[in-house]
Amino acid sequence: MMKVDYIVVGIGLAGVSFCEQLKAHHKTFVVFDNNSQQSSKVAGGLYNPVVLKRFTPVWKSKDQLDVALALYARLEKKLQVKLDYKIPVYRKFASIEEQNDWFTASDKPALSEFLSGEIIKNNNDAIDADFGFGEVLKTGRIDVKTLIDRYKKDLLNSKLLFEEAFNYDAIEFNDGKVTYNGIEASHVVFSEGYGIKQNPYFNNLPLAPAKGELIIIEAPDLKIDYVLKSGVFLIPLENDRYIVGATYEWKDLSNKTTEKAKNELLEKLKKIIGCSYKVIGQLTGIRPTVQDRRPLVGQHSKYKNLFVLNGLGTRGVMIGPYVAEQLYNFIEHGKSLERDIDINRFA
Repeated sequence: MMKVDYIVVGIGLAGVSFCEQLKAHHKTFVVFDNNSQQSSKVAGGLYNPVVLKRFTPVWKSKDQLDVALALYARLEKKLQVKLDYKIPVYRKFASIEEQNDWFTASDKPALSEFLSGEIIKNNNDAIDADFGFGEVLKTGRIDVKTLIDRYKKDLLNSKLLFEEAFNYDAIEFNDGKVTYNGIEASHVVFSEGYGIKQNPYFNNLPLAPAKGELIIIEAPDLKIDYVLKSGVFLIPLENDRYIVGATYEWKDLSNKTTEKAKNELLEKLKKIIGCSYKVIGQLTGIRPTVQDRRPLVGQHSKYKNLFVLNGLGTRGVMIGPYVAEQLYNFIEHGKSLERDIDINRFA
């Protein structure tokens, strides 16, 4: 029988972040993933410490960034691939009032290091922005698809990844350990995203999944080297391509792209840019969101070997590494989870 410290189920942003905690502390593990959940791989990958609708700080934004950026830097070296693209985020202003709100927010201690106090004038004829932009600092984009693809390849090469569905019925609990299909482990961590809805141990948690769709456009005349936020995000890639997103849909939770979402994004895009472009792609995924916008982290109330790391929502690249570190310290060192993320807040 194979013996490991951990079985990890799911290898999106949450799973990668937790596996890196295990590697850093020399814990043995295997991963099960059937590639059914795509929300991480289709994510825009933006890390941005400010809620731009209301000009308020993201929860624990500084702590999250410190942990996350250090992790992605290590992964770039380990996987020998570029992941972290530093790029400013410009928030388009719709009025003088919004400019004034921005100035007020930039003076607040929690936001002063993340919001520039200067108005950036628009000098791009392809963009309609009479009131200019505000610049968010310490922002960037993680190439999440490349990260997960390369990470899975690395796990496969190390014979640590089983590309198959996890059979919950095959779990057995014996003498303080868990056995599963010939593998004995001390702990099982479920980081399945929306797939948690099929998990009999944690499907009672209040996950409120939201389908998100993105389109990719080609716009040779746009020529912007920053992320533009105005109704939607416009994120530059290479070769005059841009991500436009994203939509939110709570009823249709299929993995199929829709004309409705595409048209919604194009309508919003029309209000931002005036140059010609063509749509060259469309992607969709189901975000594991929670109503209170905090992750789902913790231990099963009855089966003490089972843990959950889920609910990263729309800011997975920032929050995933932070909560993975918390879960590891909870399991291995008995450190209390923050109340804001502990699943016991719903007990």
